[in-house]
Amino acid sequence: MTSPLPPALNIIALTTFAASLSARALDPVLPHVADEFGVSIASAAGFSAIFAFTFAIVQPVLGAAADMFGKARLMTVCLVLLGIANILGALSSSYEMLFITRILGGIASGGVFPVSLSLVSDLVGPDKRQIAIGRTLAGSMAGNLLGATLSGLIGDLLGWRGVLALLGVLVIGSSIAVAAGFRGAALARPPRADLSAVRQGYRTIFSNPNAKICYAAVFIEGCCVLGLFPYVASFLFALGETRLSISGIVIAGFAVGGLLYTLTVSRFLPRLGVRGMMIAGATLVGMQLVAVAFGPDWKVQLACLLLMGWGFYMIHGCIQVFASELSVDARATAMALHSFFFFMGQTVGPIAYGFGLDKAGKIPTLLTAAAIMIALGFACAKLLRQRQPADFAAG
Repeated sequence: MTSPLPPALNIIALTTFAASLSARALDPVLPHVADEFGVSIASAAGFSAIFAFTFAIVQPVLGAAADMFGKARLMTVCLVLLGIANILGALSSSYEMLFITRILGGIASGGVFPVSLSLVSDLVGPDKRQIAIGRTLAGSMAGNLLGATLSGLIGDLLGWRGVLALLGVLVIGSSIAVAAGFRGAALARPPRADLSAVRQGYRTIFSNPNAKICYAAVFIEGCCVLGLFPYVASFLFALGETRLSISGIVIAGFAVGGLLYTLTVSRFLPRLGVRGMMIAGATLVGMQLVAVAFGPDWKVQLACLLLMGWGFYMIHGCIQVFASELSVDARATAMALHSFFFFMGQTVGPIAYGFGLDKAGKIPTLLTAAAIMIALGFACAKLLRQRQPADFAAG
């Protein structure tokens, strides 16, 4: 008889939902942000890049802090800070001020999602971990879905400032519910702060041959897939579709695909296996990038983004499980490094896409990204292997 998943997973899912509301909040309304501040779309895409960059660079610090001081406590504080950053962004009077608030938002968001994955891994054994992580991803995908959809709809009614203001209030409200939920959850107390343990954790992680493969893979994913999103609205504008609500709906299709993954992973994983999931997922992503390259109608692009999200999380979910098994005692640090490289990819991605679109054009740029993603799936399936963490006996 299999044991049920712990109730604390529901609180963790709420945490990732609240944090993910802001992740893609500006993408559907970037054309209007660019118009108001008199900058190009490529410059406005810098808001997404800087959010991802600051999310990434704080990971080594926040991951170690979570291992030392407590994962639930850190996530709750970061949610409050994220809500405040969004509200300040709504009040921005210049490009530079909005830029700074996105930096603050990236830092705050960086203390939620990767830490939540390590907490899930603490609570659930390897045999059910991918399904448990899938439930956590469901919270994240629902947040991405609602955030992107609301962004487009509210953007048409109240403008981009209304988007950030409302999301800021929602995130702060969610943080109150999360704090109350964690107070009643049965979670292990963190060990006493020990910097030598942090150093040992990094040594343990990088002694595992899977570490370099996992971290390189998620960097490439972030660059080739998430790096595309700041340009989706401008692609639709070029086709004559200027409604921000449509841009939001198309981008939200990716999150719907992620939700489909969370609903189907328990069925497909036993049939395809981990290697099959990675190959099938990466191939599905590549096919959708090819389709989007040729500029179909927005309804077709919505279907493409949905399938892209489904395929993306098939490969990404598998890599997350491998990353969660790099260390036992430094699991939050391992998952924080996973997010560091993933979001560094999201930082480089918009810049690389902008360069490619400018120098080579849309079709060659997206076809190149498609080829890289398909190759990545086969490489991960061949190179990643189940290995015991070096500190397994101590855990």
